[in-house]
Amino acid sequence: MTIVQTDVPITSASNSRMIGELLQMYPFLRSETIATTAFQRPIQTLVAGSGPRKVLFTAAHHANEWITALILLRFAEELANAIAEGGRIGDIDARELAGRVTIYMIPLVDPDGVDLVTGAIQPGNIQYDLAQRLSQDYPSIPFPSGWKANLLGVDLNLQYPAGWLRAREIKFSQGFTTPGPRDYVGRAPLNQFETRALAEYTEFLDPALMLAYHTQGGEIYWQFMDIPVPGAEDLGKAFARVSGYVLAEPAESSSYAGFKDWFIQKFRRPGYTIEAGRGENPLPLSQFEEIYRDNLGILLLAALGEDTGEIQPQR
Repeated sequence: MTIVQTDVPITSASNSRMIGELLQMYPFLRSETIATTAFQRPIQTLVAGSGPRKVLFTAAHHANEWITALILLRFAEELANAIAEGGRIGDIDARELAGRVTIYMIPLVDPDGVDLVTGAIQPGNIQYDLAQRLSQDYPSIPFPSGWKANLLGVDLNLQYPAGWLRAREIKFSQGFTTPGPRDYVGRAPLNQFETRALAEYTEFLDPALMLAYHTQGGEIYWQFMDIPVPGAEDLGKAFARVSGYVLAEPAESSSYAGFKDWFIQKFRRPGYTIEAGRGENPLPLSQFEEIYRDNLGILLLAALGEDTGEIQPQR
């Protein structure tokens, strides 16, 4: 029986339900709620494996990039099933992998915003009305499909103390000076429930590597400023090999205050933004199988922390 539904848009409620069912089916998985949002939606983890190496995979930092949450949930289910059956995932022995690494996953970093974009918050709801009022200051951005922020109108991937003032300068110069659908940095770094919780959780875990899933463009970003991170470029090249994505540098306008930027600055360890899929956000579910196939190798390589040559493109 397949638990993770990839043929319908995800919501915070379906995310919680699927995590709960995965825990029931595979009791060796674990989960906790690291915070609740301003509108009382949980930010939940899903943890697989028991090895000494710790990695952190995150998704749906942006509301209309919700399809990325399904990547992590599908991966968690396939990995758990392979562990339970003594099988393999992407040519890797699942039980051996689980003994080497502990994989911490946060599918929905922005559950409030995702619920707006995927329709769990309907017109007439006070939360919908609040977002709609904020969007009126940005009439060129379609509502709600163009919504990237949380429901307070703060872009969660512009909230980290890694060049935050520079990000503020850039986004203000582009006209994003007030809460709205996207690109508003907030009044200060880490002043949102979601970002503060993710930063504190990351500090607590002290992971060897992190992935931040976004859409779209088929690109992998691995640098922040000129901070040297041993092994990061080589592993990024391996990601590109197995996915068909391009190892790239983000534009100057998108180079500051992101979760990946903060992680690299703070830990000096490999951190990556993965821009999955291609097209216009929100990407259609018809792309999901291709997106997942492209990213399975990235997830496995990130878990292992090295390119052993065992993982091949899933084409």
